[in-house]
Amino acid sequence: MNSDKSLRRVCVVTGSRAEYGILRPLLLAIREASDLALQLCVTGAHLDPAFGETWHQIVADGFTIDEKVALELEGDSGVATAVALGVGTAGFAQALSRLAPDLVVILGDRYEILAVASAALLLRVPVLHIHGGEKTEGAIDESIRHAVTKLCAIHCVAAEEFARRVRQLGEQPECVHTVGTLALDAIASATLLDRKELQKELGFELKPPILVVTYHPETADRKGSGVAHLLEALGRLRDTRIVITLPNADPGHLALRSDLQKWADDRPDHVRAFGSLGSVRYWSVLQYAQAVVGNSSSGLIEAPFLGIPTVNIGTRQQGRPRAQSVLDCPMDADCIVAMIERAQLPKMKAIAARRQSPYGLPGAAERIVEIIKGADLDSLRIKEFRDLNFDD
Repeated sequence: MNSDKSLRRVCVVTGSRAEYGILRPLLLAIREASDLALQLCVTGAHLDPAFGETWHQIVADGFTIDEKVALELEGDSGVATAVALGVGTAGFAQALSRLAPDLVVILGDRYEILAVASAALLLRVPVLHIHGGEKTEGAIDESIRHAVTKLCAIHCVAAEEFARRVRQLGEQPECVHTVGTLALDAIASATLLDRKELQKELGFELKPPILVVTYHPETADRKGSGVAHLLEALGRLRDTRIVITLPNADPGHLALRSDLQKWADDRPDHVRAFGSLGSVRYWSVLQYAQAVVGNSSSGLIEAPFLGIPTVNIGTRQQGRPRAQSVLDCPMDADCIVAMIERAQLPKMKAIAARRQSPYGLPGAAERIVEIIKGADLDSLRIKEFRDLNFDD
C-alpha cells in the first residue's frame, strides 16, 4: 500500500476470477498513473478453495493485495448468501477504515459489491461503480445493480442506454459517464495462447467443432436451473469437443456445479469441465470455438468482440443489448440444438466475423482513470437526488 498522502488513493475491490480479468487493465492504468496510488482489496470466490483460490493469480500478475475480506459463505442458499453479505459489510468497513482510501472502485452486481458500497457509504468514502444501468432480468443481480447505483457517487457505464437508465434513477448527469467496457480493453491487451499451448495447459485436444459452455444459476427463477435442458442438448453432440467453465458463487451454484462436473466426468473423451480457466485461457479457448453456449454475460460482451457466435439460453441476460451474432433461445433442448447448428452456418459465422459490439471500443481504462483524476471527491460525499420531468 502506498502511504504517500499527496497521491489520490484508489481502492479497487475484486471478488471473482471473471471480474478480475475485466478489471486488470484498469488496475494497471491506476498503478501507472503518477498521481494515483492503487490499493487492492480481494474478497469472495478469490479466497475460496472451491473456486481455485484465484488470489494467487493476482499476486502472480505482480499486484500487491492490501486487504483480504472473507465472506464466510457456508452453502449457496439465500440465507447463507444473506449472512455472507452481512459478514462482508462488516469486513469491508474494517478494511476501508484501515486503508483510508479517497475513492473506492467496484464493478458489477454481485452481492459482495453491495456489501462494499454499503460500508463505503457509511464511512463517507465516495464510490465509482462500473457497469451500472444494465438489465439482467433473470438474475437477482438486477436488483443489486440498481441498489448499488444509489449508493455510489460516480457511474462509468458501457453504453448510452445504460447511462439513461442511471440518470432515470435520480443520478446527476455530470456524474454519469459512458466509457465502454473494460472487458474489451482486457481482450485487446491480452496475448492469447495458440492451439498447441492451450492444449498443453488444458490437457485436452481442441479439434473442431468446439463449444464453450458457461452456464450460471437463473437466480431470479424459482423453477430451477434449467441445466437438464442444456445437458440433454449437449448430449446429442457426440462429435463435438465441449469445454465447460463451472459457475460462480451465485445462490444455487453447488447443485449446478455438481451436475455439470458429473456430466463432464462421464464423457472424458470429448468434454472437460474447469473450475477456473482464468481470463486469458478462457478467451484463448473462445477464439477456436464454433460458438459459446450458456447464459453468461461473456457471451454478449466478449464473444462478439472475438468474432464468435453466441447461443444465449433463458432469461438471465434478458434486457442486455445484443450483437447480431447472439442467438437467443428458451430452456428447451430442441431449440438449443437448433441454435447451436444455426450458429455454425456460414451466414452466422460471417456476421460474427464483423466483430461488432454494442459495448463500444477498447479504451475504457484510460477514460476511467481520467474521470478518477478529475473528480471533485469532496462534493460527492453527499448526493443530491435529481428529479426527472416526464418530458426528459
